[in-house]
Amino acid sequence: MHLARHSISATAPIEILDARFDADANIFTASTPAGFAVYRTWPLELLRKREFTNGTLTTVLPMHTSSLLFLVGGGPSPLYPPNKVVVWDDVLGREVAELEFRERVRGLACRRGWLVVALRRRAVAFEVGTAIARVQEWDTCDNLHGLVAIATATHATLLAIAGRQTGHVQLIQLPPCRAPAPKSPPSPMLPRRPPPKPTKHPVSIIAAHTTSLSTLTVLPSGRLLATTSSRGTLVRVWDAHSGKLVREFRRGSDKAEIYGVAFRPDEQDVCVWSDKGTVHVFSLAIGSASSNRQSSLSPLTPFLSLPRYFGSEWSYTQYHIPSQKSHIALSAGTTGSKLTDAVEDEHCVVAWVKVPSPTLTPAENEPQFEYQLIALTYSGGWYRLALPSSASASPTRAPSPAVASSSASHSSRPMPRPRSASGSTIVSVRSRIDKGKEKESDREEKVGRECSLQEFRRFGRWDGWG
Repeated sequence: MHLARHSISATAPIEILDARFDADANIFTASTPAGFAVYRTWPLELLRKREFTNGTLTTVLPMHTSSLLFLVGGGPSPLYPPNKVVVWDDVLGREVAELEFRERVRGLACRRGWLVVALRRRAVAFEVGTAIARVQEWDTCDNLHGLVAIATATHATLLAIAGRQTGHVQLIQLPPCRAPAPKSPPSPMLPRRPPPKPTKHPVSIIAAHTTSLSTLTVLPSGRLLATTSSRGTLVRVWDAHSGKLVREFRRGSDKAEIYGVAFRPDEQDVCVWSDKGTVHVFSLAIGSASSNRQSSLSPLTPFLSLPRYFGSEWSYTQYHIPSQKSHIALSAGTTGSKLTDAVEDEHCVVAWVKVPSPTLTPAENEPQFEYQLIALTYSGGWYRLALPSSASASPTRAPSPAVASSSASHSSRPMPRPRSASGSTIVSVRSRIDKGKEKESDREEKVGRECSLQEFRRFGRWDGWG
């Protein structure tokens, strides 16, 4: 009897060159060697597609849910020169304008009526209407990632770009973003009047990190700003008006390349994803309302000069995206070292969506919703993830109110000095700190509740999901 192993069917790899959500995460675009397509984010549905046979695209950026898209050529055989931004009207099915530069386009950001193009050492803003007008440009530091972020909510004004110095962020106030065209009678939930102007002039520069920036994200309202650096260990959240550091979260202790950060629309959580293949979710709540994890030695930070590591806040939930490349490599018959080289963590992009909640009882004529995560991988995977239902009710390893109150009551009391005759107390404290740091680093990725996978689909094939 012949018992040799045979491959029943080879899994054809899906190559996604670029995947991007629109500002409200209602739709997303996917670029492949065959062209690009526009999908509804949830429920997942292919809305339209465009096939090209003479080149590839590396950037397909939708302007909200309008018919305009901004295309940048790239990849193995660029459809357009990489120094051009092509404005594509998908209703007309053709190019309507193009913007040409003297160097490669690094990044794009848009809102209603505005487009900002990031080049290596400058950022250029355009007003998009019946015609496209160049408005202004600003100098930046060496911005290889093309970092640029713009607030997209009605009446928002914030534009964030890389500063002139490494690790700095430059904040620019644009004209207020106009409201979307109404499709029905105006809702009372929409802001009818612009917010009052701040009494103090907003800051223009934030010294966010000492190393180069890796991501730059703003809230749709422009109230908060999130930054990460090339070290990939910390996520810092800033007040975009005052420039003050609001929160600092720790993704991990080892170096990583952070791909992106996304704020939850109701400003309750923020998520971050990296080349580790893990999506981390942090709570923006303060104090006992926060469900973020903390070090077991964090209660000692007010009394001992411990490293900042022990006072860090860790994600309260995470999800590790399984690699699809391993299945592709196995089905192709790859073995040995070739398999090790072929299997990598998934490159993904993540956004928040609002879906009906199955656990909550809807009130009369008022359906209840909850926020979930949609993760798109560059191998064509679509994941819908739900947060732990009890995340906000029972924090994991967070100091209880009783501990917090007792710490506050004892903070005014003088602490006894360590014995210096034999040095045994100092040595024991240092040894406990060293051991605690080792234990924390070992279990930092293991402790915490996992997001639950609600649905998995595939995208990127023009002929269906199979």
